[in-house]
Amino acid sequence: MATTSTQGSAWQEAGNSGTTNPNVGATGRTAALSENAAATVDKIASSAHQAVDRIASAATSAASQFGVKGEEVMEAKDRMLDTAREYVREKPFAALGIALAAGFIISRIMR
Repeated sequence: MATTSTQGSAWQEAGNSGTTNPNVGATGRTAALSENAAATVDKIASSAHQAVDRIASAATSAASQFGVKGEEVMEAKDRMLDTAREYVREKPFAALGIALAAGFIISRIMR
């Protein structure tokens, strides 16, 4: 039974072993860590903001280019359609023969 009393006193001594408060130095370290963390978060936020701005700028540029390309494609489609109409008006039998041949080839491919 002597062992239980020494274990109890050893536990009590471990809790009260230091006469100085270890939390006093920890407060200064915590404040320094907090300041470092805040600075790091600010740097990361600034970098992320700049990256988002660059991506938004690139997306805007790409969208405007797609808009221009889309208009060019629509104009090309209109030109090809006008050319096809003119060809059919000028040579209706040739256009009919081309249409029949194209239909026959497509039907063979689809089987």
